[in-house]
Amino acid sequence: MKTLSKRLREEQKKRKKNLLYSPNEAISLVKATASAKFNESIEAHISLNIDPKYADQQLRTTVILPHGTGKALRIAALTSPEHLKEVQNAGADIWGSDDLIETISKGILPFDLLITTADMMPKLAKLGRVLGPKGLMPSPKAGTVTANLKMTIDEFKKGKLEYRADKHGVVHISFGKADFLEEKLIENLQTFYNSIEINRPSGVKGKYIKNLTICSTMGPGIAIDFTTFLI
Repeated sequence: MKTLSKRLREEQKKRKKNLLYSPNEAISLVKATASAKFNESIEAHISLNIDPKYADQQLRTTVILPHGTGKALRIAALTSPEHLKEVQNAGADIWGSDDLIETISKGILPFDLLITTADMMPKLAKLGRVLGPKGLMPSPKAGTVTANLKMTIDEFKKGKLEYRADKHGVVHISFGKADFLEEKLIENLQTFYNSIEINRPSGVKGKYIKNLTICSTMGPGIAIDFTTFLI
């Protein structure tokens, strides 16, 4: 059995068991329990009444958080040679054409996100074994295969992120950092919740959302009364 640290045991005492907190109360508490010696990420974990093995109950989409995640995202842009200057000026951290494909083929992945255009996807097909396990293969659903590289780079730099339900029907995201103002964390969380509601899979019957919990990287889970969110 995993032994809880003294720090975590102390933080758990600040949380009342079996209590559903309002979003505002939960955000205040999650900041108060983020006591590690680094700037912890603030995470949301939402359990859905879906079975992802069925096509009409799968959830995979993107959302733009108004205040970003607090994480510096290294974006690589794969494009044809004539557009390299464009993506460089757009703010891509890494850019290239066949040379970038060669780098990736060697297992060198100095980026967190790979963006490309549809015409370049055939060249990436052979790199599925390298990119797939890392979750870096571009796809239209993730918003990383695009006709407008400049706009897409800008959106991801500002806080756009992909999320998907895992095989248990749970979505996990980071929606800020412990040093964010409470107002910014609440706005990010509300935006994420709205996106979950808007993208309800067509095959869902009855109750859609089971529960919503937030926590810091090293802190205890705090359950939220999501029915108090305004849609």
